[in-house]
Amino acid sequence: MKKLFWIKTIFAAVFLLIFVSSAVADEKTDKVDKLFAQWNKPDSPGCALAIIQDGKIIYKQGYGMANLEHSIPISPKSVFYIGSVSKQFVAMCFALLSKKEKLSLDDNIQKYIPEIPDYGTPITIRHLIHHTSGLRDYLTLLGIAGIPFGYYHEEDVLEIISRQKELNFMPGDKYLYSNSGYFLLAVIVERVSGISLRKYADKYIFKPLGMENSHFHDDYMQLIKNRASGYFQEGKGKYINFISTFDCVGSGGLFTSVEDLFLWDQNFYHHKVGGKDVMDLMFTRGRLNSGKELDYAFALSIGSYRGLKMVGHGGALGGYRSTMSQFPEQKFSIIILSNLSSFNPSSLSRKIVDIYLAGQIKEKAEAEAKPADKAKLAENQEYITLPRKKLIEKVGTYIQPETGEIIWIGFIRGKLRARVSNQNIFLATLSETEFHFLDTSVKTVLKFEKQNKGRPLLLHFFREGEEPETYESFKMPTVPPDKLKEYEGEYYSEELQVTFRVRLKKDKLYFVHKNAPKSPLKMNLKDNFTSGNLKIHFFRNEDEEIVAFTLDAGRVKNLRFDKK
Repeated sequence: MKKLFWIKTIFAAVFLLIFVSSAVADEKTDKVDKLFAQWNKPDSPGCALAIIQDGKIIYKQGYGMANLEHSIPISPKSVFYIGSVSKQFVAMCFALLSKKEKLSLDDNIQKYIPEIPDYGTPITIRHLIHHTSGLRDYLTLLGIAGIPFGYYHEEDVLEIISRQKELNFMPGDKYLYSNSGYFLLAVIVERVSGISLRKYADKYIFKPLGMENSHFHDDYMQLIKNRASGYFQEGKGKYINFISTFDCVGSGGLFTSVEDLFLWDQNFYHHKVGGKDVMDLMFTRGRLNSGKELDYAFALSIGSYRGLKMVGHGGALGGYRSTMSQFPEQKFSIIILSNLSSFNPSSLSRKIVDIYLAGQIKEKAEAEAKPADKAKLAENQEYITLPRKKLIEKVGTYIQPETGEIIWIGFIRGKLRARVSNQNIFLATLSETEFHFLDTSVKTVLKFEKQNKGRPLLLHFFREGEEPETYESFKMPTVPPDKLKEYEGEYYSEELQVTFRVRLKKDKLYFVHKNAPKSPLKMNLKDNFTSGNLKIHFFRNEDEEIVAFTLDAGRVKNLRFDKK
């Protein structure tokens, strides 16, 4: 009887432990489901989710619809385009090729792609991997030319990259994300191995790991089983199809599922493909000529979230958004693949971390302010409230004297808002002079500084991972229409082989060409204009006649257009 008593007691204790563990797990998954509830509807695109811990998928789910026209729901087996998350597989190909001594990561890329011009200093494979090559981004170039993706293919992209006469900077001097680098890496894989990137990755990565639903999509006509269609949102509850014939790979191009990416995630721990030395190489960070170490490794961004080491990458193209985040010290990962352009998987991923790793988080969260309540304070009272007068005195236009970059500071609904690179971002108050960007993945702080009377107000711009910049307050010039007329004309870019027309309409200058920006050219200083996120600088000859302009667009610098 005594033995039976103890058996019953142990059984009851085990049952209670299982019951409690199950209740805790259900509580967490309920919280996760609530995060995605707004998309989990029969008339909405959504996402697939996998949460991984200690080598197992502890929760996987589909939210919303994979195809709205045929009412097909998303499941963990749904296959998505994952954009730049693809890049880590390209980098893995080079880690494998390097191990097999098929190439050196320090090889000049002209050895494999002689079409690339000689810029006076070698561009190496390592430069391409770490985004330090200085090559202009081909997606930005084609966007400037007014050519939507899907209207060009591999040969067209290689040609336009090869036509560029200048780099954004000398190789190794800076970090600037460039899809051109990873596109060229795909070309090198084929020329070194004799098979396409698609076949190489399939043979040496996907098949050995059992990733049966993954492939680099280099043929847009191919059918994809269980594909989730991509969508753009046009107003509340209204969606349109993302339809593309885009089949360039390297910079992106991978179709896969959360279940397949789980197998890839586990390779970081078990080294089934490549071995430990190759996987260690994947975590090797880039380094600039100055010796500064980057946060970017082999297509893996290495950083932290709330005191926890985090490794990951995001991806976006058309109607698809994706993120894969790993917390190696906790053996915890989150994979979110979405088929909606307005979806923010990175933000949702962080909220899932808050749910599952709450007991291990070392730092307090920043304010999770919603658009309708930007004044919300952090739980730790990090943000303060300033009198209206103190806020309004900071309103104005600020210019970076060397680059001509503009930041506008406005006052809306009782709060400061910055307009940077064509984006509007509300500010939270840290002190009387310091303000923090809200709802951005990269920590950014603005600090205002008063100078002596008669001197401009200074704005110091600090963004995590970048060199600080200083802007000066100034008044935008008012230019009479007759003075603007001299900028009119047709301008030709030999590197893009396109013509831009500048026309004066209703006393404002506009670009007039296919898919031209709708916003007017706004003068900041003489001969310097902005239009959306474009910066335009006009040049004059000895007779003060306009002869050309150069255009900067973030990942493309100093692109020249000559007046016809």
